[in-house]
Amino acid sequence: GIVGFETEHGVLHVKLHPECAPHSVYYILNLLTQRHCAGCQFHRAENRGSYWDSEGYHINNAPYGPPYAMIQGILQPEGNIFTPIPTEHCPTITRGSVAWVGSGPEFFISLANHHEWKQSYTVFGSVLPEDMDVAERIAGLPTIADVWNSVNVSVLEKPVSLTVRRMKSGQEQAEPGS
Repeated sequence: GIVGFETEHGVLHVKLHPECAPHSVYYILNLLTQRHCAGCQFHRAENRGSYWDSEGYHINNAPYGPPYAMIQGILQPEGNIFTPIPTEHCPTITRGSVAWVGSGPEFFISLANHHEWKQSYTVFGSVLPEDMDVAERIAGLPTIADVWNSVNVSVLEKPVSLTVRRMKSGQEQAEPGS
């Protein structure tokens, strides 16, 4: 199925991958039953810089980051207790991959092909190619430099709220009551 991550910058339609990430997809489908997703947001944004081309391919002899060509956020409604999701064996990270950071609820959408990360992350979905401009727009928002666990990162000045919605087949509108 396809779910929508709705933001003020547009909708990211995500094709879920139950065949390789059933526990992750179950978690996302459970989010659809929640009355709200307050607290669900993107809070880190790193564009492709000069290290990856617009198709997500790494430029020869360029470093692999930072910037790491991704937007990161959290998929956990405020007040909900999160149970870590087991690692699931899925494809490597490519442009549009939606994957957990560790066991969740932190997640990211890749703006580039990260074959160097091998299968370090559980990929539970893929943003439809026609929606990657929304992810690129979020990656271009103003950020503040920070350091997380000795990694240089770019944190959004203003986090971008997101809502998870079930999408009707082939249509932009969310289903009523979802």
